[in-house]
Amino acid sequence: MMRTAVVILNYNGAALLQQFLPNVLANSAGAEIVVADNGSTDNSLEVLQHFPDVRVIALPSNGGFCAGYNRALREVHADIY
Repeated sequence: MMRTAVVILNYNGAALLQQFLPNVLANSAGAEIVVADNGSTDNSLEVLQHFPDVRVIALPSNGGFCAGYNRALREVHADIY
């Protein structure tokens, strides 16, 4: 069976995580949900603690969109993401 991951890059999006992550979880059966936090300075990491089924990759700094995703995807072991 192929492994699938939904990978979300986040930067200071605590409110958006609270708003949209429940629907992502509800509609992604069988997929690993990963949020890569791109060095947020808001309370995003605290918000993510309320979602135990989400794998969190806390990147040490904001490297921008491409660098953030590239750094995160090196840690995701799925066939499709």
